[in-house]
Amino acid sequence: MADRIEAASQATNLVEYTVSELAFALKRTVEDAYGLVRLRGEISGYKGPHSSGHCYFALKDDKACIEAVIWKSTFARLKFKPEAGLEVIARGRVTTYPDKSKYQIVIDALEPAGIGALMALLEQRKKMLAAEGLFLEARKKPLPYLPRIVGVVTSPTGAVIRDILHRLGDRFPCHVLVWPVRVQGETCAAEVAAAIAGFNALMIGAAVPRPDLIIVARGGGSLEDMWGFNEEIVARAVAASAIPLISAVGHETDWTIIDYVADWRAPTPTAAAERAVPVRGDLLIRVGGFGLRVAAALRRLIEGERRRLVALARVLPQRARILDLPRQRFDSASGRLPRALLANARAHRTWLERIASRLRPHIVARAALAGRERLARLDRARGRSLSALMERSRRRLDSQGKLLSTLGHHNVLARGFALVRSADGSMLRRAVEVRPGAALDIEFADGHVGAHADGREPEAKEPRKRGGEKQGTLL
Repeated sequence: MADRIEAASQATNLVEYTVSELAFALKRTVEDAYGLVRLRGEISGYKGPHSSGHCYFALKDDKACIEAVIWKSTFARLKFKPEAGLEVIARGRVTTYPDKSKYQIVIDALEPAGIGALMALLEQRKKMLAAEGLFLEARKKPLPYLPRIVGVVTSPTGAVIRDILHRLGDRFPCHVLVWPVRVQGETCAAEVAAAIAGFNALMIGAAVPRPDLIIVARGGGSLEDMWGFNEEIVARAVAASAIPLISAVGHETDWTIIDYVADWRAPTPTAAAERAVPVRGDLLIRVGGFGLRVAAALRRLIEGERRRLVALARVLPQRARILDLPRQRFDSASGRLPRALLANARAHRTWLERIASRLRPHIVARAALAGRERLARLDRARGRSLSALMERSRRRLDSQGKLLSTLGHHNVLARGFALVRSADGSMLRRAVEVRPGAALDIEFADGHVGAHADGREPEAKEPRKRGGEKQGTLL
């Protein structure tokens, strides 16, 4: 009996919790004990973002499993997207979900764990970009044969830039623009993409000229070291470049996504410089050979034309023979010319004498008299026309003057009306335009009279009904 009483007493001394109090107490205990952790495991049950934008899946190993969640805002910032079956390293906060009495990790950052995961992600990214057509040969641009300016995107302190500059100087010295970037690390991809876009944004003929060719170069390294050149942002920047681009990332056996998108892939940075410009000495030899061939062709052309001219000259007649017949015809015509001129003069004299014999003196006098009479008639007609025109113009002017006098305001004033003007001379047509106390000028037919308006507001006339009766009000 005493044992039962003691057990009951102990039970009544325990702290009593509600379900919510216990659940949230456990939540605070877990969060305080672990806080921020790095967790390695395989993604399980991932089916893509929820309709809300959040992601829910599990991380597991061979012995245990823990629920994981990535909020929508965090998922948008992730460079590496989760995929079922990939082994990853997640960084986040361990907490509990009171509604389901389970613990979980809220992930803030996610990265692949090991080469296998990176290779799987690389293959996934290659398939996506290939499906968009970024690897097609048809979209790749031809490289310029002899670029004036070469832009190089690489680290300014590594051996790569020295190898490129040395090789370009040996083959064909040209203007080189270096855009310094980090060639590994978290900021590598963003810096390389910004450098490609920056070269494309330069204006032709500006203080910093736009390059004719871009080389993106990096030395060899591990897959993790060169991972920045496998990022989607770099691939899209290369695809969007209007300037032809050579990829020279890693050694001959190293392939990155930028190699598939670039217009030409060089196995090494040195090979990129060799592909960028030809050998100046070879060009000089070729140009010299072309010059010799052109000179030989010109000599052959001139010699052939000379032989052709000599052959044509042989079939031409001599100059004396060409002029013999025209000279004889000229001599014959010049001998006949004096006799022909004399005969022509005689013929015209005979014709004129025959015409003159037909004319009579009285006919000439009659023609002169008729001409004088015609001139006199024309002069009289001109005088009559001028007088008639002046009379019509005078009558028209008188008519317009009478009309002007009739329409003038002086006739209206003469009938007993008056014209009211304000102090500034403007005409007043309505009572509402007159301000109380304003100076007025009233014009009558025989002169002007000054006046002032009284202090009363002008009374508005009431509208009238048809038939002359005032219209009533509805109020």
